[in-house]
Formats: sequence, structure tokens, C-alpha cells
Amino acid sequence: MSKLYDVAVVGATGLVGETVLSILEQREFPVASLYLLASERSVGQKIMYDGKNLSVENIQDFDFSQAQIALFCAGGSISETYAPIAADSGCVVVDNSSFFRNEFDVPLVVPEVNPDSIINYSARNIIANPNCSTIQMMLALAPIHREVGIEKINVSTYQAVSGSGKAGLEELAKQTTSLLNAREIQTDIYSQQIAFNVLPHIDVFMDNDYTREEMKMVWETHKILEDDTIAVNATCVRVPVFHGHSESVHIETANYISAAEVRELLASAAGVEVVDAPAQQEYASAVVHASGADAVFVSRIREDLSDNNGINLWVVSDNGRKGAALNAVQIAELLIEKYL
Repeated sequence: MSKLYDVAVVGATGLVGETVLSILEQREFPVASLYLLASERSVGQKIMYDGKNLSVENIQDFDFSQAQIALFCAGGSISETYAPIAADSGCVVVDNSSFFRNEFDVPLVVPEVNPDSIINYSARNIIANPNCSTIQMMLALAPIHREVGIEKINVSTYQAVSGSGKAGLEELAKQTTSLLNAREIQTDIYSQQIAFNVLPHIDVFMDNDYTREEMKMVWETHKILEDDTIAVNATCVRVPVFHGHSESVHIETANYISAAEVRELLASAAGVEVVDAPAQQEYASAVVHASGADAVFVSRIREDLSDNNGINLWVVSDNGRKGAALNAVQIAELLIEKYL
């Protein structure tokens, strides 16, 4: 019998936490005991896992020494407070928040891209999960970077409201219903109406007038690829889509690579599916391909008409799965395979 592990899921009642639980079950992660943790208001709530009804416990009262792995799926403030407590208790934390991503001694891991960086997890007993938009871009670009080098990335994202959690989903649904019934809308989560609109604003604006979401893509790309020389320029946009982030990516490579060579390279890349047949109008979209799927889909692979070393790509993925929950579970799988 293979070894079993005691696992805690922090934020188990949230959108990412629920997805983590479904993926743990789907992938038959070797769970011995499963602890579902959340804030006081969710205590006692029942969640079905592997045919059993489990009760949600208060994170404030939990002894993390009971678990070998903790998957943190709550916000940065929860991770700031409780991840070090869990780590000091001997539990390895896989953190979905942005709080630890830029810490030099915390690995930032995409298993298909930089699995070996996880070896340094024991410095803090914390491993960071990258931002959802960064993860899908890395799966598409890392094979190209390894082959010919990437010097510059220009990316515009089109990010689903599920990136804001259940509240974002509810706001889009309510606004859409109100507008279709000629009723006044209410705006709580976003700065403006999101239904039938696009907002070039995700996370807070920083001193350089870029949003924190845009800067995450810069910082995290450098850390994951271990190359600070790559110029990264991002514009992150919220769109009225429920699930699935899309990205228009333009890269400038150090050496020439053709669109055909990129298609061939990505067709064999782990976690990537190429859907790219323009003559048949075949290309990936958030709703048809990404939503509910585990792969990162790449389409519209074209050579830049104005630059011999330029390539354009369209990259789509389910932000709640590969962009968050699946990547976290894959990190946990790496941990038990090689280190625990």
C-alpha cells in the first residue's frame, strides 16, 4: 500500500478550495486524514469528499502538526498569519495567495516548467503557487524560451470574473440579470459595471501606474524562468466571462523560430494543447475549451509581420484549475513523489 498523507485545505469553502477538493479526489491523491479549514462563520458546514461528509473546522483552533501538507486557498492575510504557523509545525504549505511569491527563499513553482526549484522548500516549509495569468503564460512560453530564448514579452490578458472568487461570479450574474430585465444594477466588487463591459483594472494601481496584477506577471516570470533580463510588459483586463482567462501574447526571441516550429514544440509540451487551424476556424476559447479543463490551450500562432524574431500566440486556460487549484495539487504531488 502506498504511503498516505494528512492534508489540510485552508479556505475549503471558497471557490479555489472547493476546486482543490474536487481535484484531490479526481487525481486520487493519497489522503489519510483530510482537514477542512475556514473562518468561524463556516465552521460546521458539511462538505462531501470521497463519499464522506466532513465538517469544516475553525482555522484559529487547528493544530497544523496534525497535517503533513496544507493547501492554502484563502487570501493573503490568512496566509500571512497562518502559513508560518503551519510551516513551523512541520507542515509543508502550498500557498495560493500572492503573499510569499516574491520571497527569495520561497520556491515559486509551475511543475511543468521549473519542478526542480521545489528542492528548496525546506528553507521555509512554504511553496508559492504563481498567479493564474502567469501560470498559463509560462506553460506556453517556457518551451520556446528553452529552445531559442525570449528577450521580450508583451501580453494583454482577458481575465474571467471567477478570478475575484464567488463574489465576482455573483456580481456578473446579478448585473446581467438586472440589465436584461431593465433594472438598475449594483456594483460592489468592481469599480465599474462588469456585465457587457471590459475593465482595464485588476488589483490595485501602483506608483508606476501599472496594476499589481500586471506587475505580478513581470516579477513572477523573472523568478520562474530565472532570467531577469526578459522584458515583460503586461496589461490585465477583466472581462464578463465566468471561467477561463485568455491572453494575447507577443514575444521577441533571441534567435529565429518559425510559427510551424512553435506549433511542433508546443504540441509536445506537457500540459499544453495546440488548437490552431485557421482555415477551419479552429482556435481555443475560454468557454468552449478552457472552462473545466486542465490543459493550457494555445492558438493563433503567427510570425510577427514586422519583426523576424517575433511570434504571436493566443493562450487560454481555466484560471480556477491550472491557474490555481490544479497547479497547487501538482506541487503537492511533486512533494510526496520526491521529498516527503
